[in-house]
Order: sequence, then structure tokens, then C-alpha cells
Amino acid sequence: MEKRKFRGVGPELSLLGFGCMRLPKIDPDKPDIQQIQAQEMIDYAYEHGVNYYDTAWPYHQGLSETFIGKALKKYPRDSFHLVSKMPGWEAKKPEDASYIFERQLEKCQVEYFDFYLAHAMNAERLVQYKEAGVFDVLLEKKKEGKIRHLGFSFHDSPEVLKKIVDLGFWEFGQIQLNYLDWTMQRAREQYDVLQAAGLPVVVMEPVRGGALHSLCPQAVELLKKAGPDASPASWAIRFAASLPGVMTVLSGMTTLEQVKDNVKTMENFKPLTDDEKKLLEQVVDIYQQSKTVPCTGCRYCMDCPAGVDIPLMFSIYNQYQLNEDKQAFVKAYAEAGDSKQAHHCVACRACVPKCPQGIEIPDRMADVKKLADRLMPKE
Repeated sequence: MEKRKFRGVGPELSLLGFGCMRLPKIDPDKPDIQQIQAQEMIDYAYEHGVNYYDTAWPYHQGLSETFIGKALKKYPRDSFHLVSKMPGWEAKKPEDASYIFERQLEKCQVEYFDFYLAHAMNAERLVQYKEAGVFDVLLEKKKEGKIRHLGFSFHDSPEVLKKIVDLGFWEFGQIQLNYLDWTMQRAREQYDVLQAAGLPVVVMEPVRGGALHSLCPQAVELLKKAGPDASPASWAIRFAASLPGVMTVLSGMTTLEQVKDNVKTMENFKPLTDDEKKLLEQVVDIYQQSKTVPCTGCRYCMDCPAGVDIPLMFSIYNQYQLNEDKQAFVKAYAEAGDSKQAHHCVACRACVPKCPQGIEIPDRMADVKKLADRLMPKE
């Protein structure tokens, strides 16, 4: 397994990090984790050198932290790096943040976190975290040795990122970075801000919630021609991992096959060549012409007051835009169930400020409804 070490961070970290946001579920509509399958995935990753495991308070509606604590308990504590995050938006005062942190340690069955982040920072949350005294709590926990390395995850503009970096007490930053968002979401500028500050970069959403694996046939054909044995996802992972300032690339894996594919990519890691970078630029051009919604399936927009399953609707819509398979759309849309379908959207906009991608969700949900009205059989 390819590993990297950065000044000030200390330990060698596997270039592949295991994201615990999209673990296999017993029921797709419920957060409960398929424990046996998920444990098998963790074991395979650990045995193949993955030593960075990333969870958070809201993942799987609170069940992710409990699972990963149990899953890693069989291994020596100094053989892996456990990561979680502070949901500062739930803290109204310092005592709230302290309670959440100590509860996370209990759930994860550890006495300290190797890496810990202020979660989902943006302009609004920067103010919230300051007013609630969250940063003071995190710095105190670090002083106590319960946080080994303090960082933040981020969804906003490079200008806001600079303000957060300028607080001066961070050791690393986590940003959404992939070859599509490199320019579309200004990921390159964010990467440059962290590089200028000397902060190692943790990459999230390298495959954009799976979107860069489920590409349209034309894009897949381009990649297969260049690398017959390489999956579309491996190209996305390699793009992020090829950047010298990247400490680890998180992948939110759902199946053992995904784990094996990512491990294969990082065990035999080869940085992208200039020709391969140009090839991905062609893939981006094709993708941008496909009229998809830039949703990563993070589910921060949920729950919808009207009951719409926003990420599911966008996923079904995007798949149709990529392959124009009417039968598959009709089947998936019907199986979603009436209560979750796009026509229930009332454009209340409760979801919009929660979206890390800045998607105008009601407008795009109207697009989903129009497509469904056109394709779904009339009763």
C-alpha cells in the first residue's frame, strides 16, 4: 500500500483512506449497517495496508461511529488511525461540543482520535463554531491528548477557505477534490490555498459519490481504450492521489469489490501522465454535456419536509441522462415509491442551504418531475 508522510503530521498514512459514510446497509431505506459484509470490507482493507478510517457523528444516522469502533477493536490501537468530526452546528455552547466529543470516544471505543475535524465548514458555520465556543473545546481536547491532529472538512469558496485557514491552528484540511470539480467547483484553487499554508490535503469525494464511475458510454469507452483493465473509478482515485500535497484519498466504499479495486489502484500506484491528464479533460467535456445534476449523494439535504428522497431522485435522473435507458428509469422511479418521488417537492427550499454542492435543488427537482411526467406510463 502506497503511504505518505508529511512534516508535522508524524505517522505514515495509507494513500487510500476508508470512508465510513456509505457502508453497506441491510435496507436501502434505513441506516442500519450490514455488519458482516462491512466487517469483511474493513478486514480486507486493514490486511492490505489501509490505516486511515474516517467516520463522523451523522454518518448512518449515528451508527457509523459505533460500527467502526467495534470493527477495529480486534486490531492494535497503534496500528490504525481513527478519524471523526465535530458536528458544530449541533452545539449551542461549549458544553454541547464537549459532550458530543466524549460520546464519540465512547462510541468508537477509543481514548483518543488520531485525526479530528471541524465538520463541513463554510462561511455560516465558521460563525456558528466561533459563537458556540467549538474551536476552544477542540483545542482543549488536543491539549489533553484526546486529539492528536486537528483539521477541518470544507464545502465553500476558496475565499472562505482562506479565512478558515488563517485561524492558524489547523494541521490538515479536507476538501472535495476530483477531476470534474477541479475547475467546476474550484477545487484547484482550494488545493492551492492549503498548499500555500503548508497544510496536507485529505481528499473527499474523489469519485464524486460514484458519478465518476457511472460515466456515460462514450466516456467509459475513452478510458477503457487507454486502460483496458482499469475501472473508471480507479482513474478518479489516481487523479486525486497524483497531487503531491495529498495526504490520503478517502473513498466511501459500499462493496468488497470497491475495496479490492481501490486497494489494487493504491498498491500499484502510478501517478497520472500528462497524456492521461489530457484524457480526463476530454472525459470532463463529455460529462458536462450530459446534463447531470452535480449531486454526490451525501444526504446532507435530508430529511425533506415533503418526504422527497432528494439524492435518490437525482441519482435516478442522472443515470438516465448518462445512458438514456427509459426502461431502467421507469423501473427505478417506480421502485422508489410514490412518497419519495419528485412531484411531492413544494419548493420550500429547506434543502438548499444544506447542500455542499450549491445545487438549486427545487429547480433541478422540477427537471426530474418533467422527465418522470414524460417517461412514466400514464395510468
